[in-house]
Amino acid sequence: MPLNLQKNLPAIDLLKKEHIFVMDSLRASTQDIRPLRMVILNLMPLKVTTETDLIRLLSNTPLQVELNFMKIKRHTPKNTPIEHMREFYKDFDNLSDTYYDGLIVTGAPVEQLPFRSVAYWEELAGILDWARTHVTSTLYICWAAQAALHHFYGIPKYDLPAKMFGVFTHAMNEPYLPIFRGFDEEFYVPHSRHTEIRREDIVQVPDLRLLSESAEAGVYMVMSRGGREFYITGHSEYAPTTLHEEYRRDLSKGLPIRQPRNYYRNNDPSQGPLVRWRGHANLLFTNWLNYYVYQETPYRIEDIRHLENL
Repeated sequence: MPLNLQKNLPAIDLLKKEHIFVMDSLRASTQDIRPLRMVILNLMPLKVTTETDLIRLLSNTPLQVELNFMKIKRHTPKNTPIEHMREFYKDFDNLSDTYYDGLIVTGAPVEQLPFRSVAYWEELAGILDWARTHVTSTLYICWAAQAALHHFYGIPKYDLPAKMFGVFTHAMNEPYLPIFRGFDEEFYVPHSRHTEIRREDIVQVPDLRLLSESAEAGVYMVMSRGGREFYITGHSEYAPTTLHEEYRRDLSKGLPIRQPRNYYRNNDPSQGPLVRWRGHANLLFTNWLNYYVYQETPYRIEDIRHLENL
């Protein structure tokens, strides 16, 4: 089944060029199916790029997905037209009474700030608490994973001596969990971050399960509450050229940046990227939707209110 998206969302035309089937809400309303109700809190600066990356992966499922976008009320993005935000995004206040099957919270370019120095920290903390009573399963990505682990479990983040930047191999600690269905023993994930969370802090918390790590990139996937929450430190959703664009951006700003590791063919930027993470990325999102969202969510959206008592 396709994704049910708001009409005129720029990602629709971009994905149709890739032969990905999406449809607008008017057409979807004629189908007698209760779609999965999903919401994305998009904290990334390039909203349209992130929307497209996530929709591309969410569309790779036989499930019909109805997708909404949430924004932080206290933050005005600088790199996305205000008209786009007004048309496609809603403040948390307008969505807080809604129950969702799934929530994705993206990374944000604030990772080098202390959590409580982030201008919208208090609003974000309120959304994280709300998700525990209004969402079946939540996927936290990159800085959002660090933020949620700190908010719920007091896990600290640490500055890295240099940016963790490139594509790295990862292994599974619990390979028979449904989230890893179809994974190879080693799989690739892009990373782009200046901070990290550490294994020794995670394993000391009984409610957290460290599911996947990388010898080079460290902690990758943590789970809590039986799959109600996943914390992912990498960017499995990245498009093939995203790391290249970030590399060129940092070079143009004169920032101390090395070329992304294990990314370019023969480590030569002129030869372009060798894309080795798309298979894993599709499996990750498909498994999450199927086993932790669809199979766990109530048949009727009204019944999700039982989550308040869990």
